[in-house]
Amino acid sequence: MVELRKRPAPPPAAPPPKKKSTSKAKAKEEPAAPAKKMETSNEPPKVGDTIDLDGFGGEVETNDETKVTLAKLVEDSKAGVVLFTYPKASTPGCTTQVCLFRDAYEPLTATGLAIYGLSNDSPKANTTFKTKQSLPYPLLCDPKQTLIGAIGLKKEGNKTTRGVFVVDKNGKVLAAEPGGPAPTVEAVKAVVAKMGGDANADGLEKAEETAAEEKGEKANNKRVADVAAEVADEAQAAKLDRSKASTPVV
Repeated sequence: MVELRKRPAPPPAAPPPKKKSTSKAKAKEEPAAPAKKMETSNEPPKVGDTIDLDGFGGEVETNDETKVTLAKLVEDSKAGVVLFTYPKASTPGCTTQVCLFRDAYEPLTATGLAIYGLSNDSPKANTTFKTKQSLPYPLLCDPKQTLIGAIGLKKEGNKTTRGVFVVDKNGKVLAAEPGGPAPTVEAVKAVVAKMGGDANADGLEKAEETAAEEKGEKANNKRVADVAAEVADEAQAAKLDRSKASTPVV
């Protein structure tokens, strides 16, 4: 009898491959890039800007050699600070400017603004200037021009542009512009008027009279010096003539 052998069962069919989903996976949202910090501008502050007073302009000193900062000056003021800049102490234009601020001092400070002259002169030069012109306000010395540069009034060659800068107690810039002796005073008068002060002072007229008197005095001193030089020359010539006359002829 023939024995029938069982055929081995066929191997189980492999499971059908999983179909790849045709739907696109939802893209993950990428985290937002951090906001870029605004780069510090090298531009000087303008009217309407609010500056951070801490560290602004570095450290300067008064004509009596007291170390100060703009932040300290503003803190000590009642309503803010006026800085007017001038190129060189005891020169004609700068003398006119400091006298303009001197003679208009009371109305310009009526609303609580504190006035300071600012230059890159030495304390000795500014003290002489202040004493000679009887200035009622301090003069600031900034030989490195850190504050002068910060308010935008530094010129090439370590020189200073004549101008004015006014800032209130909150660091808001109320005036910032270059200008001549009279325009710098007028800019402060405009600020004072907006603050409710009296801008109709006669300080400019007095200062102009003072400047004219000083100019006349300098001219007179020059004439006196010229006359004295002529007299000295004539005396020297006469002495030489007498010396020649007394010399025996050989």
